[in-house]
Amino acid sequence: MQKERFSMQVAVHLFLVKGAQVLLLRRYNTGYQDGNYSVPAGHLDGNEEVKTAAIREAKEECGIDIDPASLEMVGVMHRRSNDERIDFFVAATKWRGEIINAEPNKCDELVWVDMDKLPPNVIPYVRQALSNYRQKQWFDSFGWEPAFELKK
Repeated sequence: MQKERFSMQVAVHLFLVKGAQVLLLRRYNTGYQDGNYSVPAGHLDGNEEVKTAAIREAKEECGIDIDPASLEMVGVMHRRSNDERIDFFVAATKWRGEIINAEPNKCDELVWVDMDKLPPNVIPYVRQALSNYRQKQWFDSFGWEPAFELKK
């Protein structure tokens, strides 16, 4: 009997950037990290390229259109919380339309914040991903215990 292959959730997170500011949204009524800030994000729907998912999420959550050529892949994170996940991080500095809260049933605030002055209640892995973006660190693991400790 063949063993079932391991699978995990894959998500895309969008950094909408204006100068030194990034757009944050406060999660509301979702059952996950409600009251904390994140960025526009969502799971890949399957048979969907990462940039296509980012464009879809930008429209669904913020009401804007983004040209694929305006998206930059800026990071990947292998993350563990309640389960194991792969997160892609994409940045855009150009879009069409005015940013609105297009999902008020899942978000109760959109706010532009200076990346040097993030609110304390930014979801920890998103905070780390924003730091990685600013430091041009393309890959990170988050939520894992160290595999080994060096002996002193």
